[in-house]
Amino acid sequence: MSVGLETTNILVLGKADNLHQQVLASFPLCDATEEDLTQNPHFSKLLATLSQHVDKSGLTVSLKTELDVAEEKLQNQKRQWLRSESLHRGLHEMIQEFHVRKQNTTVPPDQNMFYETMERSLRVTQCVRQLDPSSTTRQEQPSVLGLTPQQVTQLLPSEKNMQRMKQALPRQLEKHLKEKCLRLLSYYQPEWENDSEALKTNKLSHLSTLLDKEKKRTELLREICRENTVLLQRQTQLYLSELLKCVQLLQTLILDHRLKIQTDLDSKKLDYFEGKCELVLQKIKTEMVEIQLETYSPDTISAHRKIREKLEGELKACKAEKQAVESNLSSFEILGKAFEALAEEYCKLRQEIDMKNWALKELTKYNEK
Repeated sequence: MSVGLETTNILVLGKADNLHQQVLASFPLCDATEEDLTQNPHFSKLLATLSQHVDKSGLTVSLKTELDVAEEKLQNQKRQWLRSESLHRGLHEMIQEFHVRKQNTTVPPDQNMFYETMERSLRVTQCVRQLDPSSTTRQEQPSVLGLTPQQVTQLLPSEKNMQRMKQALPRQLEKHLKEKCLRLLSYYQPEWENDSEALKTNKLSHLSTLLDKEKKRTELLREICRENTVLLQRQTQLYLSELLKCVQLLQTLILDHRLKIQTDLDSKKLDYFEGKCELVLQKIKTEMVEIQLETYSPDTISAHRKIREKLEGELKACKAEKQAVESNLSSFEILGKAFEALAEEYCKLRQEIDMKNWALKELTKYNEK
């Protein structure tokens, strides 16, 4: 029976094709997409069933009711505390303003008595509360300096001054709060500062309504901002996934076509550099010819060319002779150490023959003289 009821609820919730959108709207904090729900239909049905029992924050209906009741009690306690705290701070502000005014102007005796009585009463009351915290903490604490609340209470002003202060206090407090509210009104709308007091009072009665509207508008904008943030996160995730696919496709294109394009590019670069080198060589030759023409005359250049040709011919002949001698020397070295001894003896005999020939020439020159 319960299974059939849940199935009916799911069909009612998602009787159209927008079931996934309704599930995502019911769980805005769930980091899931329509693609995830399409690939997992059972999980989508589970979320659709849960949406009947929980709210957008993930709390159950009963827990949400208890939370609302506790929140209401907490708000009531906050209002009570804020009311008493506001009155207490208002009294202290009145005392501070009195002391400042007393330093600048002369204060009437009745006001002086009123503020001194109120300040003294507040101090004594605060001391009594510190000495006897049982009314707030329900705990007994040791006394401070051996004092008791009854001893401190004796420091209160006289009954007559207390009665006068209590009679004038509502009027003075109302005046102070009104001035404070008017300052708040001027801060909220500075253009109303120059209006009359009656008009300000009239506008002040509508200030709470205006602030309430502003608060609701702020909460609405905050909720819209939160929804836009969730939507932006989803769109960012989709964008990143699509961007990753594009990057992978681009890498594939680069890997497939880069080698072909690189080969054509390298061949074109090679042709370009070959042409550039040829151009540079021709330019160098032209510069060399120009330098020769500027340095030597045509006849000198022709003579240098002939000399160069002759020297190159002699160099070629010397290289050939050197090669032949080296070839003969290598063939002699093959004969070994025995030939080396003969070669040394031949060198000695050659030297002796040269010496005797020189001596014979010298002797012949001497005889001729």
